[in-house]
Amino acid sequence: MPNIHYGGQAVIEGVMMRGPNEMAVAVRKNTGEIVVERETINSLANRIPIFKWPLLRGFLALMEALVIGIKALTFSANQVAEEKEQLSTLEIIITIILALGAALLLFVVLPTSLAHGLRAYMSEFWLNLVEGILRIAIFLGYIVAISQMKDIQRIFAYHGAEHKVIGAFEAGEELTIDNAQKFSTLHPRCGTNFLLIVMLLTILVFSFLSYSNLLWRVLSRIFLMPLIAGAAYEIIKLAGRYPNSKLVHTLIAPGLWLQKLTTREPDDEQVEVALEALKALIPEGKEDSTDG
Repeated sequence: MPNIHYGGQAVIEGVMMRGPNEMAVAVRKNTGEIVVERETINSLANRIPIFKWPLLRGFLALMEALVIGIKALTFSANQVAEEKEQLSTLEIIITIILALGAALLLFVVLPTSLAHGLRAYMSEFWLNLVEGILRIAIFLGYIVAISQMKDIQRIFAYHGAEHKVIGAFEAGEELTIDNAQKFSTLHPRCGTNFLLIVMLLTILVFSFLSYSNLLWRVLSRIFLMPLIAGAAYEIIKLAGRYPNSKLVHTLIAPGLWLQKLTTREPDDEQVEVALEALKALIPEGKEDSTDG
C-alpha cells in the first residue's frame, strides 16, 4: 500500500480528491469535457503544531474538510451550470455556519429533546441509550430519504467511483477505468464511517453525563462534539493503518454497511472523472507504484 493516503468527496458531476498538501476537483461539463482544478492546502496544523496532537487534529481536519468540500461543491456547480461567478469568502463562511447549525438541530437538539421528554419514565443510563438510538435513527432516516433523490443518486455514484479509484491506487494497480471498476464502492476511511462512529461514540461519552435541565443537556452535547469528532478521526486513522486487523474490521463494519446506502455502482464515465482527479495529485510516474 502507498505511504500517501488520498481521500475524497463526490461533488456535482465530479469528484474532489485530496492529498496531504493539495486537492484537485474534476468535473464533467455538459459538453462532455472534463475540467480539473488543483489547489494547494495550507493547513492550520502546519502553522500551529498543537493542532497535530491527537483529538485536536481530528476536529481541525473536520473543519478544514467542510471548507474544502464547500469550495469543491461550488466549483462543480459553477462548471455544470457554466457560470463563472464564485462564492465569496463571506458566503462560504455563512454556508458552513448554516450547514453546521442545521446538523446540530437535526442530530443533537432534536434527539436530545425527544429523549428528555421521557425523563420521568427511565433512569439516566436508559435515557442516554434511547437518545443515542434516536440520533442514529434520525441519521439513517435522513440518509435513506435523500438517497431517493435522482441528483443525490448520481452524487452517490461518483462517491462509489472515488472509492474504486482510491482502492485501485492503494492496491498498486495501473490507474485505468477497467482496473478501477474491479474494486469495491466501499472504503474503510470513508466519511460515512466517520459520521457513524461519531454517532456511536456519543452513546458512550454521554452515558457519563447527567443533567435535569434540557438546555444544559443540549449544550453539553454541543461542547463535547469536537472531542468526539477527534476520537472518531483517530479510529478512522487506525483503520487505515491496520487494514487487515480483525479488531479494526469489527469497528468499521457498521460504517461499511452504511456505505451501501451512500454509494452506488458508477459507470465508466464517472470512474474516468475520479481517475482524472486523483492523477492530478499523483507525482508523474507514481500512478502504478506501491511505494507512494
